[in-house]
Amino acid sequence: MSEEDGPRKRNIAFITVCTIFLVGCVIGIAFSVNVETESSNNAGRQKDRVISSVKAVKILCKPTMYQKECEKSLMKDAGNITDSRELIKIAFNVTLKKIGKELKKIDNMHKNESDPRAKMALATCKQLLGLSTGEFKRSIEKMGKFDLDNLNNILTSLKVWLSGAITYQETCLDGFKNTTTHARIKMRNLLTTSMHLSSNALAIISALVSTVELGTEIGSRQLAEGGEHVFGHGEVIPSWVVDDDSGAGVRRLLHQSSHRLKANAIVAKDGSEKFKSIGEALKMVPKKNKKPFVIYIREGVYREYVEVAKTMTRVVFVGDGPNRTRITGKRNFVDGMITYKTASVAIHGDYFVALNIGFENSAGPQKHEAVALRVQADRSIFYRCSIDGYEGTLHVHAMRQFYRECTVSGTLDFVFGDAVAVFQKCTFVVRKPLKNQQLIVTSQGRKEKQQPSGIVIQGSSIVAKRKVKSDRKAYLGRPLKNYSRTIFMNTYMEDIIKPEGYMAKQGRRGPSGMNTCFYGEYNNSGPGSNKSKRVKWRGIKKLNSKSARQFTPLKFFHGDQWVRITRIPYYPDILPKR
Repeated sequence: MSEEDGPRKRNIAFITVCTIFLVGCVIGIAFSVNVETESSNNAGRQKDRVISSVKAVKILCKPTMYQKECEKSLMKDAGNITDSRELIKIAFNVTLKKIGKELKKIDNMHKNESDPRAKMALATCKQLLGLSTGEFKRSIEKMGKFDLDNLNNILTSLKVWLSGAITYQETCLDGFKNTTTHARIKMRNLLTTSMHLSSNALAIISALVSTVELGTEIGSRQLAEGGEHVFGHGEVIPSWVVDDDSGAGVRRLLHQSSHRLKANAIVAKDGSEKFKSIGEALKMVPKKNKKPFVIYIREGVYREYVEVAKTMTRVVFVGDGPNRTRITGKRNFVDGMITYKTASVAIHGDYFVALNIGFENSAGPQKHEAVALRVQADRSIFYRCSIDGYEGTLHVHAMRQFYRECTVSGTLDFVFGDAVAVFQKCTFVVRKPLKNQQLIVTSQGRKEKQQPSGIVIQGSSIVAKRKVKSDRKAYLGRPLKNYSRTIFMNTYMEDIIKPEGYMAKQGRRGPSGMNTCFYGEYNNSGPGSNKSKRVKWRGIKKLNSKSARQFTPLKFFHGDQWVRITRIPYYPDILPKR
């Protein structure tokens, strides 16, 4: 068999799966035939249906990494079902049940655990697995709303959500870093099957997405920079998504300058408004909110830990400027917190928007991982915000995220995570590190090749704080997981960047990720952008205008209406060379 035979057969399998899926959805019968016949023929017909169901299951599981587990889990509950959409729902439900059983076992593990850090990790695992099940539940709900006219949007959302479910499971295991017991090994063994089933679910949806994209091209609408709507002269004039994922529902939010802002809640540190803390104002957000809930946060330093819960959708934070309205905390790894729990601000609720806010973790470089902002809200947007810290400043944890004209500062892995994240016209500031500490801008955490995640830095700048000595250089990135993916386009790089550009992931078995990662640079400028001495890994990709365009916001997000509709400044395509 030639080297091309494998990919060709997988492509055929992808097309077959998608065809069966579409036929099943459109005419609602796929292979199955519902007829009444004489009792003597019932047994034979039932046998034929079961055989057809087995064939449908095998075809559906063809693109997965764990085919035997996929087939076994589906055949157990499939009966004589041949409708591919129903089989996918069964696959999701089987995974849900498995994770549910694991959640119950975590309680007992937590009760018997003696190591405080491991105990915290177990409690966090319970939270993260709960989030993972939430992604499967909404995927099942979305499957029930199948619409041929909106097929790309549905499949893209499913892929993002299932990727998030996998990321949450992996973050659970990451929390056992520096624990002294066997809790991590026990948890990995416990999660193995559900992680395999989750991987299979993503592979099935990815196969559908890949095939649909062969016949569907996203309209490459052009938007000139001069045509952008900018919030000029201190005015905020956005429109916001308030209904379905298609962006059809729109409400005009604000037409006033900031001092006349029509907010649902106003927070003032000095007590001049109804709320003195952001946490108090968040209690007013209706559950599963359907329209923008604007919280205006007046100038001041807010020393509190803020969490926008999963049920708090469409929350909008508006501040008086990133240096005037600041939210800060100092939780950190050295003082006993696992990285996930160190965030000063955590955003879970979808469609979150922040304008003119500063987020900070003030723990300092000696405290190691200390997150200022963690984001896992789907379709979240940050405009003219600052995110400041040292190690692990910004955790772009999961889902679709867009950052425009923001500043992110730090030392080691100061932008990390597994979101579908785009940074446009942002500034990344390398700060003074500890004496023996590496300087690394990004550490992207894509675990599986099928995940749509990655970090795209477009039209931005990477600069050094003045206190950073000229002999201290920074890497552009290192793989957090094996399929790490990061792209730099039209970005200015000071000479703070090391000529080799990237550092390998160091593990117990030595360096890894060099061959499976995806690092690309296109049309960058500045002394740090010279690629002649970059590392020669297989994972370092050469991008041209065509391949680079796949990582522009419009293409990478697979649709950008949720960004456009806010009227926040935005460019969907490749920016002109700086």
